[in-house]
Amino acid sequence: MEYILDLYGMQHRELAEKLGIKKQNINLWIKGKQKIPKKHLPILEEIFGIEATYFTKELTELEKLEIQKEKLKQDLEPVITKHEEQFLIGEKNDLVEVPIYDKEEMNQIEHGIEKAKLIEKFRTIIHRAEHQPYLDTFKLVLELLDKAQHEPIFHKTVEGLAHYLEVLPDWVSTGPEQDEFESELFDVLDDHNY
Repeated sequence: MEYILDLYGMQHRELAEKLGIKKQNINLWIKGKQKIPKKHLPILEEIFGIEATYFTKELTELEKLEIQKEKLKQDLEPVITKHEEQFLIGEKNDLVEVPIYDKEEMNQIEHGIEKAKLIEKFRTIIHRAEHQPYLDTFKLVLELLDKAQHEPIFHKTVEGLAHYLEVLPDWVSTGPEQDEFESELFDVLDDHNY
């Protein structure tokens, strides 16, 4: 609640007036000494233009970015100028239409949200890695990302492994050069994959 009030530049007193309650109630909500009554959640949702669930829990970095995005939408009233296709990896691998806005701040926040989702996913995966060989692999991947992320061979190999291990479907490709690289890579992997 405090993060949302700060972001929207609203004082405790002002919110209390809008809700018809005492300022002390807002303070109790923020300190976690009292839950927000359910009857106030739809009003909070309407005042701030964000989902009521954001008021009932400790916010993650990703949720803070999503709230910032909604605030920017209200302030800037951006227009979607086009859509770009992006392959979404997750529970359902598929192409999605990603909006591109006429306001750079919106595009930056979208990028920040994507980055936060990746960080959250990486954190989840690393917590599941219980055996040392897996941790060593994660260390190596991080070193490669740190030191070789701009190397074309790194990107070609990662995309190739994603196809080989069927994380990416065959129809997702960066072009004929990548397809040729993968063909040679798969021959080597098949030879060594007993």
